Parts: sequence; structure tokens; C-alpha cells
Amino acid sequence: MNYNSEINALFTLIDDPDLEVFETVSERIMEYGKDIIPNLEYLWENTLCATLQERIGSIIHTMNYTELTEKMIEWRDSSDNNLLNGALLVAKYEYPNLKTQDIIKDIEKIRRDVWLELNNFLTPLEQANVLSSMMYNYYQLRGNEVNYQSKDDFFINKVLDYKKGNAITNGIFYQIMCELLEINAKVINIPKHFLLAYYHSDYSTNSSVSLEQKKIQFYVDGTNGQAYAHLDIENYLKKMKESPKPGYFKPLSHQKIIQILLEELSNCYDNPADYYKQKEIIALADILK
Repeated sequence: MNYNSEINALFTLIDDPDLEVFETVSERIMEYGKDIIPNLEYLWENTLCATLQERIGSIIHTMNYTELTEKMIEWRDSSDNNLLNGALLVAKYEYPNLKTQDIIKDIEKIRRDVWLELNNFLTPLEQANVLSSMMYNYYQLRGNEVNYQSKDDFFINKVLDYKKGNAITNGIFYQIMCELLEINAKVINIPKHFLLAYYHSDYSTNSSVSLEQKKIQFYVDGTNGQAYAHLDIENYLKKMKESPKPGYFKPLSHQKIIQILLEELSNCYDNPADYYKQKEIIALADILK
């Protein structure tokens, strides 16, 4: 978009000391849509006024957040709310200019490399071992406990860049790979743990909830690819003083997984200067409830 007389006039009023004037100007600028952002960025880069830079940054952030909110609603309501696309939307909160096609290409390369190591004669546990070996050994993905001081661990693009995520993002990445490879493993609702369950091939999400646990062959910790047996999970629940409930063993929907990711991410913005971001992220999570 090229400058025109109205845009030029609006830009000269951004730093007006009257807040009502600034709000009116902001609303008018935002009516131009995202095409005006490059002009705002140019203005930000070519001013030494901290107040002007702050206000320009606020306008750009509001425009990006408004678009992200719309995209999150579209994703929620889509009949094909792809898990990877949901994780990419979360990443776009912090990285609005993220080139999603680059991430998709990187994941497709990993999928292809894993697929070359699989064959139809492998048992589910052997498949899990191949996938875990490729992700955590060959690609050297590392997993940490959830740490709210490391917010990049919550963004799928940074997980791929740094080969480091937390229990949630590594688990999401693991499920994305399983779906691309047509492996029947899903994130489940075990308390305070982000585990995937490998289901029998005849399992359907329409099955009776009381049969969920019986349809699970074994479990995998998305943090590091460690496999667990039923007894391991039973002992974990005993340690947590939890009795096994059928709902613990039912797969989480993509919508619920991204909701959890957003709710956990919001805890990274707990200093006063970032409270507005925390509220925005919680609002995004609420869209998915």
C-alpha cells in the first residue's frame, strides 16, 4: 500500500497527547486492514520518539490480535481443525509474521524420514520405537518440564528451530507425526501429565468411554519418547492419589489440546507489563471451550 493524503494525516496524529484523538486515529488506521502494517513498521523504524513507537506497536499488535482471534474461531469451527494449524496459530501470537509454509515443509521432511524407517510388519511398539528414535535421537529433540520462564518452549516453530520443547509441545509434535504417519496414538487426559496412548487398530472415538483403557496397548511420554505399560500408569495415579477414571483414557480433541496449550502459555506472561497479553491469550483459550 502506498501513502495517500489521509494515511499521512493519520500518521501525524498518532502521537497526539489527547488520548481520545489517538483512539479515534487508531480505529481509522485499523480500518485499512493489515496492508497498512508495512507503512506503520516503516514509521516505527524511522522515529526516535519512544511514545510514538509504543503507540505504533500497540496499533500493530491490536491488528494482528484481531486477525488471530478471527483465525482461531475459523479453526475451531472448521470440520478439519488440523492440530498443526492450531499450534501454528498459537505461535502466531508471539510471531505474527511467521512463515507457516516453512514449518510445514520442515515437518513434512521429518515425516518422510520416519516413514522410510517404517514398514507394515512392525508391531505398534516397534513403530513407537522407530518414531521416538528418529525424533529424539536422529533429530535430537529434547524435552523439558513445563517452565513458564521459557515461553519459546510453547511455540511449535521454536521447538523446531531449537530442537527443544516442553511436555506439551513435544507431545503435540508427537501426535502430529502420528497423524501424518497414520499411527493410532493420541494425547489423553492423565492428570498433570502429557501422555499419548497407542490404541488398538479397531479403536474408535465413538467407542463406549468405559472401554477406553482396554483399547490402549501402551503409553508414550511426549517429552522424551519413553514408553510405559499399564502398570506404570496405575502406579503413577496411585502416587498422585488419583483413582483411574474412564475419562482419563479418552483422547483429547484437537480443540482441547490447543486450549490447554494456550492456558499454560498464559502463565508465561505474569509480570504487570504483560498482563494484557495474559488476558488476550486466556481469551483465545476461552474461544475453544
